[in-house]
Amino acid sequence: RLERIPTASPESSVIRTYLELLVSLPWNVSTEGELDVARAREILDADHYDLDKVKKRIVEHLAVRRLKSERGSDERHREPILCFVGPPGVGKTSLGQSIARAMGRKFVRASLGGVHDEAEIRGHRRTYIGAMPGRIINAIRRAESNDPVFMLDEVDKIGADWRGDPSSALLEVLDPEQNRDFRDNYLDVPFDLSRVMFITTANTLDTVPPALRDRMEVLQLSGYTEVEKVQIAQRFLVAKQLEAHGLRAEELEFGESAIRMIIREYTREAGVRSLEREIAAVLRRVAAMIAGGEAGTSDAAADTIPVDGERVRDALGKRRFFDDTAERIDRPGVATGMTWTPAGGEILFVEAAVVPGKGELRLTGQLGEVMRESAAAALAYLKTRATELGVDRAQFEENDIHVHVPAGAQPKEGPSAGVTVLTAMASILAGMPVRGDLAMTGEITLRGKVLPVGGVKEKVLAAHRAGIRRVVIPKRNEDDLDDVPADLRRELEVILVESIDDVLRAALPDLAAAA
Repeated sequence: RLERIPTASPESSVIRTYLELLVSLPWNVSTEGELDVARAREILDADHYDLDKVKKRIVEHLAVRRLKSERGSDERHREPILCFVGPPGVGKTSLGQSIARAMGRKFVRASLGGVHDEAEIRGHRRTYIGAMPGRIINAIRRAESNDPVFMLDEVDKIGADWRGDPSSALLEVLDPEQNRDFRDNYLDVPFDLSRVMFITTANTLDTVPPALRDRMEVLQLSGYTEVEKVQIAQRFLVAKQLEAHGLRAEELEFGESAIRMIIREYTREAGVRSLEREIAAVLRRVAAMIAGGEAGTSDAAADTIPVDGERVRDALGKRRFFDDTAERIDRPGVATGMTWTPAGGEILFVEAAVVPGKGELRLTGQLGEVMRESAAAALAYLKTRATELGVDRAQFEENDIHVHVPAGAQPKEGPSAGVTVLTAMASILAGMPVRGDLAMTGEITLRGKVLPVGGVKEKVLAAHRAGIRRVVIPKRNEDDLDDVPADLRRELEVILVESIDDVLRAALPDLAAAA
């Protein structure tokens, strides 16, 4: 047909483009792959600190492939479909590149953040003008092999509109039973994706459709502790930024104390992205000094330049973060809670006040419906226990209780702040301040029970970052503490609670004693 159509015809160009795509696809081109398990583990350890769960999963996959290869199994091993879930800056994307290197495969990546059109995944039919294949087939063509490590970034940020739902199109791509016959609308012939190792990344699973989530093996990547951040900076970040700024390691000495100072005073994050940015800012100042710029002369290059606290302050300016928790809750009616966000754990302050009124509950701070119900349950419980807690019942009838959660521009939701709201209310009603070195999390019931919550590791890490050394968590979350690094657990006093009475004993010991 192409021979019969004139070269100048638009249809000739369309057919030629289609045939070029068919020829360029790696239908039978595979990489040899790396089956040396020990070598793969060395590569993973060299590229990333910690992340043992992910490394263990990749090593297990390679071990199974090697055993089946050695024992002559004819059955093709099904590739895992992994989903890395964690806050920004913990190394999800770079880990995919490291996995490809460890397995001896090509690496391709497609970002799905903000994608609204189903045709971005499956391609456009050739009947449309300007039709193109989808991102999956395009990436396979770039990889030049039919078994790359394929990373689908930001799968939790896929949109949907009148053009279709891309997440539904991904169901076929990520289903091992279907993807051996994946049919792109533009290609219109089946292409085998079963050899591809798909890895998806997300900050949270809440926005991922259940059907899509069911097809993936979820691996949680939590935030880093200060000790882990120091190790990552010393092993990877400083060396990377030295090379990026044309500096040699012997020209300066980036001390551990300077790294800790940057972590504590200039960053407040779960990952290490801001830490790397601040290290780069310090090294830019050193580079200017060595090059004879604004900070000195080129003679400075003759000696090793120490990067200490003074040089960090000179490069980064005044301190940005302070451990002000104790100062903020030094009066009755304020309690410190722990919360989980897609960016990692955070601490939040809950403030309560008693104002003249008719016994109503006022809530401000852009609280969600679940959080409002937790506050109502907390007030109801305090009313039933008023006499035992030494609180005058008249206070509930003659006054309104106003609960406010600062950072009012940010929406807040979830039941895990229940114990914090109740403690703040009990504190203002009794006129006793909450312990300043304590943060808490837990859902409450009207029967006075404290129920388990999620995200315990991230919450504990956030409390530690904020300088808090005593945390209250539900007794039924005790097993979650195994995920918290041992060195951090040694620095914290963890109080396990089963009831609201246990919480009040820990947070308001004077009130508990009076009761």
